[in-house]
Amino acid sequence: MKTLYLECHMGAAGDMLTAALLELTGDRQAFIDRMNALGLPGVRIAAEPAVKCGITGTHMKVTVDGAEEESMDHHDHEHHHDHEHDHDHEHDHEHEHDHHYDHEHDHGHDHGHDHDHEHDHEHDHEHDHEHHDDHGHHHHASVGDINDLISSLDLPEKVKADAKAVYALIAEAESRVHGRPVTEVHFHEVGTMDAVADVVGVCLLMDLLSPEQVIASPVHTGSGHVRCAHGILPVPAPATALILQGIPSYGGQVKGELCTPTGAALLKHFVSRFGDRPVMAVEAVGYGMGKKDFEQANCVRAFLGESAAEKKTVTKLECNLDDMTGEDIGFAMERLFEAGAHDVFTQPIGMKKSRPGTLLSVICRTEDTDRMAEEIMKHTTTLGIRRQDMERYVLPRETVTADTPYGPVRIKRAAGMGTEKAKPEYEDLADLARKHNVSLKTIRDTVPKD
Repeated sequence: MKTLYLECHMGAAGDMLTAALLELTGDRQAFIDRMNALGLPGVRIAAEPAVKCGITGTHMKVTVDGAEEESMDHHDHEHHHDHEHDHDHEHDHEHEHDHHYDHEHDHGHDHGHDHDHEHDHEHDHEHDHEHHDDHGHHHHASVGDINDLISSLDLPEKVKADAKAVYALIAEAESRVHGRPVTEVHFHEVGTMDAVADVVGVCLLMDLLSPEQVIASPVHTGSGHVRCAHGILPVPAPATALILQGIPSYGGQVKGELCTPTGAALLKHFVSRFGDRPVMAVEAVGYGMGKKDFEQANCVRAFLGESAAEKKTVTKLECNLDDMTGEDIGFAMERLFEAGAHDVFTQPIGMKKSRPGTLLSVICRTEDTDRMAEEIMKHTTTLGIRRQDMERYVLPRETVTADTPYGPVRIKRAAGMGTEKAKPEYEDLADLARKHNVSLKTIRDTVPKD
């Protein structure tokens, strides 16, 4: 199974993810040429070699109208006019602008890694530098404007859909932070161009690499506080913290903001599971470098290769029943399946006082354990439930539809760990057998073997 693993021990930002994925591609210049040909207003991108702790990797340099964004952070949004940026820092990190974040991290700013000096001014840019036209009016881009821009680009529809979904995550977080409708979330029109380049770049690279699964390490967010014009704010920034809900993350000892809203949104959209790197035959390793130097290599590391099977953590819940009818147990099993259990099964057991009984077992996702235990308590007579966490190997699977003389049949296919398996869906076979008044075997024998 083609697997991409992202190691985020020093956080994640859009430009770092772009650089790490770029190192996995066979033709880096072709990607850069394609990005520069998209026609993003004033945007040019380039890949530069960078060294961190003796390791050579790539740093993405994005310029807008010939200059790297100095005073515009990627998502320095204003709700309508001069709504205060209570957490400008969260985005400024995407530009690595040291707006008095004396310690903040390079990925802190998805691009501005070079602008440490340019932003030692407590976010004075947040409004003072708003971009103006010849008449002195500043411009902002709404979420709709960004979606229109993405729609206009010469990109596959899937890449466009991914990019819009990533921006939707960011806009939703900003909306919740400021207590404003998503439609009132605005991004600085010029300053957001390099952020669009990051998002589109990662989405395009994901499409080019086409991993079957994306896994990432728990995300290092950084720790401490950052100072902006409106006060001292904690790390992770409010928008980043909202986007990272449900994702394993930690603060660590590094002072500063290591994970940006853009980086968090890209991870949330593409990563299916967060945890340790699986057993995999690695074919390529990419290093996406930030700008600043730390004791630990400031990079996102990407591994691309083949993994035989995915190992997932599941939980088994069990209870002994000796005072329920078969009908009641059957009803409980149906409800547990409806609640999302992976599997529900029973076994006959002998209980105390020589009573025959039933062992009810439920396999479910670990995060669903409490909810599933409530369902067991609700629909059975048990007073106690045993819990056991375990790991299981899962072959990657897909469902395809095959045509037969009797009608379409869905086939579940799985491969990995030295084996390939295919099985037609029973319900499809049964429906066709009833419809044509033939045996299951008759229908099964007409299903293509390939």
